[in-house]
Amino acid sequence: MIFDKEIVEEQAKRYDSFYLYDERKIVESIRRLKQHFPNIEFLYSIKCNSNPYVINSVFAQGLGADAASAGEVRKAVAAGQKKEKIYYSAAGKSMEDIESTMESAVLIADSIEEIKRIQFAAKHRNLVVEIGIRINPNFSFYKNEGMPSKFGIDEEEALAFLRENRFSNVRVTGIHVHLRSQELNTELLARYYENVLELARRVQKVTDVSLDYVNMGAGMGIPYAVKDRALNLKELGQSVEAAVARFREEFPGIRVMIETGRHVVGKAGVYVTKVMDRKVSHAKTYIILKNTLNGFIRPSLACLVERYWQGQQSPEGSEPLFTGTDAFQFLTLRERRPAERVDLVGNLCTATDIIAENLVMPRLECGDVVVITNAGAYAAVLSPVQFSTQIRPIELFLNEDGNVVEESFTPKLEESLSGQEP
Repeated sequence: MIFDKEIVEEQAKRYDSFYLYDERKIVESIRRLKQHFPNIEFLYSIKCNSNPYVINSVFAQGLGADAASAGEVRKAVAAGQKKEKIYYSAAGKSMEDIESTMESAVLIADSIEEIKRIQFAAKHRNLVVEIGIRINPNFSFYKNEGMPSKFGIDEEEALAFLRENRFSNVRVTGIHVHLRSQELNTELLARYYENVLELARRVQKVTDVSLDYVNMGAGMGIPYAVKDRALNLKELGQSVEAAVARFREEFPGIRVMIETGRHVVGKAGVYVTKVMDRKVSHAKTYIILKNTLNGFIRPSLACLVERYWQGQQSPEGSEPLFTGTDAFQFLTLRERRPAERVDLVGNLCTATDIIAENLVMPRLECGDVVVITNAGAYAAVLSPVQFSTQIRPIELFLNEDGNVVEESFTPKLEESLSGQEP
């Protein structure tokens, strides 16, 4: 079942819009990864969903942290992660970012200039800092040639640096590569991971660096559209495990990591919103919902792309903002009512606040609930909640014991208005 109907009904009595994350589904996703990839270390990509209950649940299963900001490093530390389990990789780290995290996380340098900043900060503190470097390799996800990128150090430049590293306070102990998210093609993903391991071989053979770890990045997608076929984890796991075994015959002891991306949380959440109004204009029926674009922006972006898309084939995804025009299901608890064709829109003062057009649904009345799937990742973290100064949707966490706990963003409306002049 996609969601717990009884839980949704009960919480909808209290809230007009909310996210609901199911811990049982998160734990089950992690269990499957461990089953099929027994010799791989997994890092949870905090940027997908930074809810504290979600983070604590994931880390309790033994996953490390993939942090994309100093703020995410602080979240991982607050959740009890040790330095050696937190990997901080992001372009454009400031000196403040570096200084505030170098003793609580493993820094993954994104450029030569960043390495210089790390050297300066480490020398000032009289430390020798072990770091990783993100490499933009001489291959892309689909081709045997490299591509320009804002991320990482081009392979030849990285190898030259590793051969000549004269920084006394910086020691490189790992490499990181990440080229693509949301991939469902098992063969392509397996080939990408093998290419990363081959890059690690080159690093070991042409430099004096002794690697402690290879972070192969993410890539594992989830099925969004009904027609999507889920990634074959058994087949992918067999391929990756075989490649890692061959790699370790040459270089025993090197740890191999994969970032989970959205894989462990994406299907474990739904977004629930309530019908605020309905109206008919020139024979078109509009269902006005609470917090759509400003609650879960991805369906709105999918609708926007579909409206302006001029091609004959499905537009290419642009993660994490857009996956596809049919990436979400819109469900209701009133399934036995007569069907009607409607536009689902939001309550913001903008005509672009639309999440579905010409959708056939059971007739919806004011107060009814609409449930949107695939909201476990890139939902609350992406949506422009400040727009129009609306009350933000609340995040609810359904734990394994069947209890619902909440993480509230803002005070209730009456509290936020207290003390103001009438």
